[in-house]
Amino acid sequence: MNLLEPLQKPSKLDQKIAHKSYTALASAIQHLNTNQAEIEIEETNEKIKIPINALKLLGEILKAMGQGTLISIVPVATDLTTQAAAEMLGCSRPHLVKLLEDGKIAFTKVGKHRRIQYDDILKFRNQMKKQQKQNIIDIMNADEENGLCDS
Repeated sequence: MNLLEPLQKPSKLDQKIAHKSYTALASAIQHLNTNQAEIEIEETNEKIKIPINALKLLGEILKAMGQGTLISIVPVATDLTTQAAAEMLGCSRPHLVKLLEDGKIAFTKVGKHRRIQYDDILKFRNQMKKQQKQNIIDIMNADEENGLCDS
């Protein structure tokens, strides 16, 4: 079931509504003592039981929408093509394939095609960012030791 249209920034009206809804939903969630809640769609009088974790996720979506942020939901266990994974990392597909073949990112093969788990790409990207930050700190420390920067 695909109910969402292509990604687009929330309108100012959507942002206002989302912000107001987030505030009300966050308050309501704090008072719940159960694993599920029942919500009602006013226009149809339809009542729907929803797991509390789904309500919390809805709250996060509303919070982000209220701030004007684009939202995309991806199941964590999603397998990505090498092209999609390369786009997530901001590198070329051949470079990604080299990372895979060097064992830096886990992957599986489906026939001749490589598939990478979404969470493995996120882990690698986070490791890359940590390493980049550490490299910058090391360069700054080396510059300071060599008197190349003013303190």
